[in-house]
Amino acid sequence: MNLFWKGDGLSYLYCQQATMIMHIHILGICGTFMGGIAQIAAALGHRVTGSDAGVYPPMSTQLEEAGIELMQGWDASHLQPAPDMVVVGNALSRGNAAVEYMLDQGLPYTSGPQWLAEHVLQEHWVLAVAGTHGKTTTASMLAWILQYAGLEPGFLIGGVPQNFGHSARLGSTPFFVIEADEYDTAFFDKRSKFVHYRPRTLVLNNLEFDHADIFDDLAQIQRQFHHLLRTVPASGLIVSARGDGNLDTVLEMGCWTRVEYFSTQQECAWQAEILSADGSSFDVICEGVNAGRVSWSLSGVHNVSNALAAIAAARHVGVPVHVGIDALGLFKNVKRRMELRGTVAGIEVYDDFAHHPTAIETTLAGLRAQVGEGRIVAVLEPRSNTMRMGIHADSLPASLARADEVLLFAPPSLGWNAEQVMASLGNKCKVLGSTQEILSVLKASASSGDTILVMSNGGFENIHARILQELESRQ
Repeated sequence: MNLFWKGDGLSYLYCQQATMIMHIHILGICGTFMGGIAQIAAALGHRVTGSDAGVYPPMSTQLEEAGIELMQGWDASHLQPAPDMVVVGNALSRGNAAVEYMLDQGLPYTSGPQWLAEHVLQEHWVLAVAGTHGKTTTASMLAWILQYAGLEPGFLIGGVPQNFGHSARLGSTPFFVIEADEYDTAFFDKRSKFVHYRPRTLVLNNLEFDHADIFDDLAQIQRQFHHLLRTVPASGLIVSARGDGNLDTVLEMGCWTRVEYFSTQQECAWQAEILSADGSSFDVICEGVNAGRVSWSLSGVHNVSNALAAIAAARHVGVPVHVGIDALGLFKNVKRRMELRGTVAGIEVYDDFAHHPTAIETTLAGLRAQVGEGRIVAVLEPRSNTMRMGIHADSLPASLARADEVLLFAPPSLGWNAEQVMASLGNKCKVLGSTQEILSVLKASASSGDTILVMSNGGFENIHARILQELESRQ
């Protein structure tokens, strides 16, 4: 497949070339990113197999439906006979049995981002969404806007956009939307994933310190973002949040590309006039002109900000602003982003991916605007590496202030004293050592009109379904 550019946006010529069929084996295939790589490789016609320590739905179901053979664990026999290429996920490290066998046998290997760059992205107009928060949601919005506009984009997103029902696809035009993660690439490539993607359109949502397991400080993350900016062509576009000092520092380190700013508060190219307290209705102001109104099912000022970024990025490839606005009126949020899992006896149970104090605070702010004086019970699992290390512990209590009750899951493996850290919340917070204790508290105290918000970036022992079961058992 080759692209012949004739300027920006929708002016392009596109021709498909034959792909050499290979047997690709993916180590760590059930992660969202690597599972997406597998689906795209299968769509290109490759034979794809994969190994993982945890082969379970929903990703295992998506992969099996794509005809991909899955293997449990890291046995060396999974690499026999030898595949043409081993794609190694960044969760794997030296000492892993499959990795050691791969190296000893001299098998050809690469990382997921590198494989994607070489076999897919270099032949596409890449629209990348980077930042500490909102990447998955904004990338999903952007992919949906392009889809609504008839552009049939490819995408690889770290979640399941409900407008599509799956996390990745190859697409049928040169446009490819990708969630651009700053986490490291692989055990043999410690650069951030996103330096491989070479975007022509880049969204910078925000920037804070995170991933303390691989970055020592914010400056190290800013250096990686600077490397990303170095890959954006002068004819491209950077869509950046106005008023984010950490992003401003990155841009000051060197920027060779036109920048358009967006903000819900400050004057700039892309603004919003928020018409409802919960952010469910707002006008888009483009370069000082009211371009139209978004009325949608999402809540929170942070999602209004995400929407501005997505509309701006879509305009860069030729999608009129009013089309982007219309598309967002039909946008369905990503699974596990304020996803209503069920309602029992007037009690709503939501699932959200929030795992950083800023994300927790903005999620609760949006929910508070939505429910008004209704009682909110926040159930939090501090699961990310950074949270478990206690890096954000000092700012955690304030981020939970809008909740009426907080149930904090603190297993023995947690690396900090949760009761001491959360003491400032007083009786409002209960620190519990097991999910069963959490269930018992909710069963005894939840009442009609309550909203239970579960926040975790993992499975959390299937607590969402168990909460609903416990509430139903009271009927």
